[in-house]
Amino acid sequence: MYAIIAFIPIILTVVLMVAFNWPAKRALPLAWVLAFIIGVAVWKMPVMAAVKQTAIGFLEAFAVLVIIFGAILIMNTLSSSGAMAAINGMFTGISPDARVQAIIIGFIFGAFIEGAAGFGTPAALAAPLMISVGFPPLAAAAVALIYNSVPVCYGAVGTPTNSAFAVVGESVTALGADAEVFKSDLTFFSALNMAVGAFFIVTIGIIVLVTMFGKDAEHKKIGKAFEILPFIVFVCVVFDVIYLLIAKFIGPELVSLVAAVITLFVVLFTSKSGFLMPKNVWTFDKKENWDKSWLSTTEVPEPKQSDMPLVKAWIPYFIIGIVLVVTRVWSTLDPTSWAGAMKSFKLVIPGPDGPFWSWAVLWNPGIIFIIVALITIPLHGMNGDAVKTAWKNSFNQVKGAAIALLFGVAMVYIFRNSANPDITVSYMIDGAEKGLGSMLTMMADGLGSIFRGFYIIIAPLIGVLGSFMSGSNTVSNTLFSGLQFETATLVGLPQVIIVALQNNGGAIGNMVCVNNVVSACATTGTMGNEGKIIRTNFVPCIIFCVVVIVVSYIVMATGAVSVL
Repeated sequence: MYAIIAFIPIILTVVLMVAFNWPAKRALPLAWVLAFIIGVAVWKMPVMAAVKQTAIGFLEAFAVLVIIFGAILIMNTLSSSGAMAAINGMFTGISPDARVQAIIIGFIFGAFIEGAAGFGTPAALAAPLMISVGFPPLAAAAVALIYNSVPVCYGAVGTPTNSAFAVVGESVTALGADAEVFKSDLTFFSALNMAVGAFFIVTIGIIVLVTMFGKDAEHKKIGKAFEILPFIVFVCVVFDVIYLLIAKFIGPELVSLVAAVITLFVVLFTSKSGFLMPKNVWTFDKKENWDKSWLSTTEVPEPKQSDMPLVKAWIPYFIIGIVLVVTRVWSTLDPTSWAGAMKSFKLVIPGPDGPFWSWAVLWNPGIIFIIVALITIPLHGMNGDAVKTAWKNSFNQVKGAAIALLFGVAMVYIFRNSANPDITVSYMIDGAEKGLGSMLTMMADGLGSIFRGFYIIIAPLIGVLGSFMSGSNTVSNTLFSGLQFETATLVGLPQVIIVALQNNGGAIGNMVCVNNVVSACATTGTMGNEGKIIRTNFVPCIIFCVVVIVVSYIVMATGAVSVL
């Protein structure tokens, strides 16, 4: 009974966003109102307690929003300065083979954009670039979306993973575990699952490309995709090694960003020298022979040209990477150093029973992005109009995410902190009678009683659902990481594996989520093909989920992780 009532705000969110196509910024405030009412009326939370949890949720969301804003700001700053156009110019003349171009632009460059900015920008930037080198617009949109999955756990300098940890951190500590160790494990196991899946999803993207967009029956054979398997293996090995090393030893902020940058330069160098390039060049048919459904229905602007030197264009990202690596590594090696002091310095809002909320402001990657964006203004010789455009666009882009995150996190805090020991209930999993758990605990009790030992199969699908309906892995993790953690605790599964699967599912769901599909179609001029792209990408989405489930089963079977 209590589990069903607790699920009502989540069910409302799903119905409004999936059935009625409401955006997250409209659905989540209403869901928060409902959660607030249920918390007070059914769980008997004092009104001021619910208000307090809402306020803390807003403040936690603000810290995440600073990261999002900073990431988007540096992207828009580089676009306005002409640096992004110079970076785009790296791809001209790499190879005439469309399969190679798809991997370099769609997967590697897309991973770089995801690691730098996240929130739908990879498909919106990589897909038009693919069109500029000769891809049918529909092919560019579909492939760019499929490839916008592997790096998403660490998009916008680690925001999704950090958000998942922010939601479950207190629960980890409450179980007597080391929160920092849990965060490190979450970062690594999320990466391990995605690294194994990278080979499969890169290959599937090429299969979709050749079988749907080949110029004749011969060019549509699936074997045409397998002709470049050596190149796919090489790209995935280079990417995965760096990806896993950073996840293991540095943290979530730089996993996708640095792995993509290093892989990009390695692959560009080897490709130009002909290393592992396919013997038979695969290209599209002449444009006049393309199916009409592949074409843009609206005009797509040509990419902005720039004569900025490539090194100068990359300097802002080099600064960001160096600062993040040095501070993260140094603070780990010597917690008493200046880097450790940066990490421990916090802005504190006092409360009657101790700190109401604290924020490690100097440790927030968004602050670094904002500072580098300011440095870029004189570095790239930007004029006032260009700076104004970058900042205005960044504020506009972050507004929708702000409303969704503020109310989404506030709702989760009410879910987590609504327990009432004065009300005795019978639990569904073990039949024990004890105090009423939080709304999150009761939802977990309901899910655990239904799925029990099979819950590992459900975990990534919940992440996909969250991403599909919200358009963001960060929002998906905000909504469901706590639920996944509580359910894993109740059914006796390793919590870090289940939360990692939530993180993976939210990332995988990016290839089919409505927001990203609409964005990709808008930037490629293929509006009206959203349903076709979602149907096309649904199969890769499910295959990727199966891969991460299998990898997680193997990890659990080795005994590498245990229940907290």
